[in-house]
Amino acid sequence: MGKVILVTGPARSGKSEWAETLAMQSGKVVVYIATANDNPDDQEWHKRIQKHQNRRPQDWVTLCVPIELSATLADAKPNTCLLVDSLGTWVANFLEQDDLSWENVLTELLETVQLVAADMLFVAEETGWGVVPAYPLGRTFRDRLGSLVRQLGLLSEAVYLVTGGHVLNLSVLGSPLPNIE
Repeated sequence: MGKVILVTGPARSGKSEWAETLAMQSGKVVVYIATANDNPDDQEWHKRIQKHQNRRPQDWVTLCVPIELSATLADAKPNTCLLVDSLGTWVANFLEQDDLSWENVLTELLETVQLVAADMLFVAEETGWGVVPAYPLGRTFRDRLGSLVRQLGLLSEAVYLVTGGHVLNLSVLGSPLPNIE
């Protein structure tokens, strides 16, 4: 298994920038895996994507992978560093699936991560730090993303929390919980 790193934190905290810094420091060919689709009709979303694209080195390979993340990871060459940004968007792409279908997708991803020889950096949003969503789909999103982040964190060599303009290495500062839910 390659090196797995998880970078998590709230919106606009600098998660992506920190993950990009780690990818550059890897010294490997970087493959940026975007989980969002660009929507030219949504100018605000398009500007966000452009900002991310403009910040990245031009020699990075960029793949748009809104669904087939496991297959994309499985196809990676060992000498690469994969940067997946973001897991929250990827989870949102599956919200219409029933719980059993989602569990199968989640299991496939976590099993694939353990087999990939490439280094992998995952960016994930923290969603459960506030009010419980008042609608079922919001709770489903929060619960699915939270569970994925927890399980991926247990597979990660390093877990970083980016918040308040600071990066904390949780792998050094904390202790992992057992993998039970």
